[in-house]
Order: sequence, then C-alpha cells, then structure tokens
Amino acid sequence: MNNDQINYLKEAVQQTPNNLPLRKLLCNALYENKQYEEAEIEYKQAIELAPDDPTLKIGLAKTFNETGKVALAMVIVEELVDSHKNNGPAWHLYAQLLYQAKQFDQAKEAYEFAVENDGNISDPILESKINVELNKNNSQTPPKIKLGGLGDQEEESNSIEIERPKVKFDQVGGMEGVKDEIRKKIIYPLEHQDLYAAYGKKIGGGILLFGPPGCGKTLIAKATAGEVNSNFIAVGISDILDMYLGQSERNLHAIFQKARKLKPCVLYFDEVDALGAKRSDMKQSAGRHIINQFLAELDGIEYSNEGVLILASTNTPWHLDTAFRRPGRFDRIIFVPPPDDQARKAILKIKLEGKPVGQIDYDRIVRKTKEFSGADLEAVIDIAIEFKLDEAMSSGGLVPLETKDLERAVNKHRASTREWFGTAKNYALFSNESGIYDDILRYLNLKK
Repeated sequence: MNNDQINYLKEAVQQTPNNLPLRKLLCNALYENKQYEEAEIEYKQAIELAPDDPTLKIGLAKTFNETGKVALAMVIVEELVDSHKNNGPAWHLYAQLLYQAKQFDQAKEAYEFAVENDGNISDPILESKINVELNKNNSQTPPKIKLGGLGDQEEESNSIEIERPKVKFDQVGGMEGVKDEIRKKIIYPLEHQDLYAAYGKKIGGGILLFGPPGCGKTLIAKATAGEVNSNFIAVGISDILDMYLGQSERNLHAIFQKARKLKPCVLYFDEVDALGAKRSDMKQSAGRHIINQFLAELDGIEYSNEGVLILASTNTPWHLDTAFRRPGRFDRIIFVPPPDDQARKAILKIKLEGKPVGQIDYDRIVRKTKEFSGADLEAVIDIAIEFKLDEAMSSGGLVPLETKDLERAVNKHRASTREWFGTAKNYALFSNESGIYDDILRYLNLKK
C-alpha cells in the first residue's frame, strides 16, 4: 500500500474513530510500510477499542520488536501465550523473541508448539537458525559438576516469573516516608532521564527495606514497579539455591541477566539475608561463593545494571553481610515501620472494601491497634468475619460488620511486631556503629 492510500485510510479513521476493522487495516498498512512509530500509536489506540483482540496485540508486539523495544514485545507475547494457549501466531512470535534472547531450547519448544497449533505456520529459516544454535551449544557445553559424585545431568532451564504489577502507591496505605525515598532513588530518575544524565546520575541502584514482618515491604516493592510501569521479578531463596556445585551462582546470574534484558525492571529479593548472611558466620565455602556472586552482580562491572532497579527486604538486617551496604549496592537503607494511625485507617478501609460493612468507627479501631502491622490488621478483619459468618448462617442472610466486631477481634489478636522490636532494640542500642538503626531508636522514642 502506497503513502496516498495510507493517507486516505488515516482520513477515514479520523471520520469514524470507532471503526475497528478500518483501524486494523491502517495499523497493518503502517507496519508493512515500516512506519513503525505511527504503527505503534495506531495499534495502541485500536487496543483501547478491543483490549482482548490477540491480533492487535501481536501486531503491537511485532512493532515493538522492530523498534528495539524487545522487552515490551516479550511482555505482551508472554501474556498472550498464557491467555491464548492455542494461538499459533503468538507462539511463532514468541519463538522469534526467545531466539533473539538466546534462549534456544525454549525457542524450539515454542516454534514446535506454533506449528502444532496452526498448520499454516512454517518458518524453515527460523527453525534452521534455532537448530544450528542448539547443535553448537550441545557441542560446546561442558558437563556439569555435581556434589557427591552423582554423575552428569543436563542443566535445567531457569524459570523466572515476570509480572507487570498494577498496584500503585495510592493503593498502599501510609508509608509516605518510604514512598518519598523510593521516588528520589528510582521513580524520578526514570521520569527525568535527561536531567539525571546531565548530572551523571545513573538510572538504577539498590534499596534495602527492613523492618518487622507484615508491614508491607513486598507490597511497596510491587507498587514501585507499578508506578514506573516496569517489569517486576520477585526472587526467593528457592529460585537460586541448588544442590549442585556452582549452579546457585549460575541461577543468580541468570536472574540478573533476565532483568537486564527486560529493563526497566524492578528486581526484588525477598528475605535477602537468607542469601547474603555474614560470610564470617558461614562454615561452608559454597555460601560465601553465592555472596561473592551476588556482590559482583550488584556492582554491574561485567554487565551494566543501568535501568535495573534492585529492591530487597529483610526482617533481620543485622544478619546481612556489611559488604551489601557499600555505595553502588544497597546504598539506600530504609526502615519500614508498622503503619501509623493514618496508615492503619487507610489499610482497614482498603481491606474492608467489597465486604458487607455497617457503621464503623475507624478512629476507635485505630486507637486500639497501635503496633499492629498490616498483616495484623488483615488478621483482625479475618477474625471479625469468622464471627459474622456464624451469625449470617444462623440468620440466613448477610450481617454487616460493625465496630464492636472489629474491637472483639482486636482483643483476640496480639501485635506481632512486639517481639521483633524486642530484638531490634538490642541491636540498635549496642550494635549501631554506622547509625543504620537510628530510625528504630527514633521510632521507640530513644533518640531525637
């Protein structure tokens, strides 16, 4: 289609902006003419009219791929193959993207699945390129060393879940100080890249969140990804640790590499102290090797971490190796305290949304729940609901939650943060040479 015909299509779309077939025709014409920037705009507008149309999403993903936005293309296609499991064109594009990402085993599986689901799909060039790389890798890959002399075994591919969180800061009750710190370290650098570049500030870096359990550290990490509309990878200890010698380090490297390919990406390590405990406390060298690998990945010397936003959380920061707190690693350490009065009120309202609720004196409940974490407040609501379910089954209808029900539940639940502060207080008073626990002392009114 030539430019004059495309211009006629544009005029027709302007006259009937809700004409989806016409918009699809324009999108495809722009893509075929390699006018990718305009195609991207048109695909997005068409998707607003038909958000569940897989052909439009495939078109947008292909456009992203042509303009170098491979990570965005991968996110769209991964969502498609998950929600439309028999969509051959989606699996075909997925195979192409996996090949570009050098994930050749997965690319072969995706291509074979595409052909199986759509007999019209045949791409001998892609198939040949995948097979060449697989043969090359099979001839070059050394046998894997295993503990205990158990013999050789093929290395399994590292499965890493990628999310696109929709939760944002306004859905997280309170924590305004924590949000401001994250905005300065992560959000503003992404929103004002030119300004930060002018001052030589890199986009990325690490933040360590610490505090009592159940106070929203994981939620704030997800909300950070939601604020910047980035990918989100949550990493647990089970994603990394492996019984085979050297495999844990390879798993950790693979996770960082995945985040680098999907930037901007928030990489979140939950209970990071399980991976980064003090090396002086370790009896086995394997644990020290993992920490050394972790520190090397954080430094980003061999592979750039530009655009990778690293968050980690711990309930026991005193067990974390001090090397993690050096500049360029987790150089911003933020105390996440139990929610204050305003935050507890917001959390209660959020948690009670959609439930049968009568007259509730939130201020009264807030006064009775000092030291309660977000998880404690959720437990209180669950207890109150259990009371009401008994009444509802007896009366045969819904019985709304009232203030007295929540008060009764509060009396049955003990704040889980008290035990944590008992331990944290000792560290803050007697092992606080660097001052990182000053916020704990201020929270306990032991320091101005």
